[in-house]
Amino acid sequence: MEVLVLASGSSGNSALVCFNETSILIDAGVSATQIRRRLAHFGRSIDEVDAILVSHEHSDHVRGLEVLVKRDPTPVWATAGTWSKLSARTSGGGELSSGKELLIGGVSVLPVATSHDAREPVCFVFTDGRRRVGVVTDTGVFTPLLEQRLAGCDWLLVETNHDADLLRHGPYPWPLKQRIASRHGHLGNHQTAEALDRLSMPDVRILVGLHLSAENNRVDLAEQALAETVSETVPVHAVTRSDMLRVAALDGDLRVETHPVPLSTRRKR
Repeated sequence: MEVLVLASGSSGNSALVCFNETSILIDAGVSATQIRRRLAHFGRSIDEVDAILVSHEHSDHVRGLEVLVKRDPTPVWATAGTWSKLSARTSGGGELSSGKELLIGGVSVLPVATSHDAREPVCFVFTDGRRRVGVVTDTGVFTPLLEQRLAGCDWLLVETNHDADLLRHGPYPWPLKQRIASRHGHLGNHQTAEALDRLSMPDVRILVGLHLSAENNRVDLAEQALAETVSETVPVHAVTRSDMLRVAALDGDLRVETHPVPLSTRRKR
């Protein structure tokens, strides 16, 4: 089992979840070129991806999708609300519904509704029957449904967008601050920590913070908040827009690696 966080933050989001021979890409929020380059950094290719799941239609989650599927006709799955806002089309894939499982290869994908200012946003829980991975971003609250679906995850990657004090005293205009902190915005460190305290996570092996704001959060604050919810033996990481993260279970051992985002090779004119 392996998860590659290729991009995380307001400038773009994308992750690859792999169970044995099945590989699923979540979102394509950076350019198609960058997605290919970042996959190649880990020895992966878009040709190996069995499906692309789209959490919602905001540009930091779909920026590279249209070009990606034009060149590589990978099946795309999204909710009806998200499809209504997408220009990308593909011959494969279809519609997702919150609570309705989708089987891709040997992996069951469970979309779960989130609370965000998009048409029909969802997050995802994956399982191969033995292991369970949750990937959650872009939600203003942890609903009871979301807490229920995430209980029992072995690996949990969850939004820690902002520190409440940094957001409150930061440079953003007041309407944007209100939007971020609202029920349809983004989870702050304290909100995620409080929700995780309520979860049943006896088997959690790693906890990762995603979608960190460059202006309103810091890695140490996000990791501190997450670390307070699990035992000190559980690895805790937070991913910035400058980094990628690889989490892999190999021969029973858990390996966690942080990699810098590959530099663009485009020449200046």
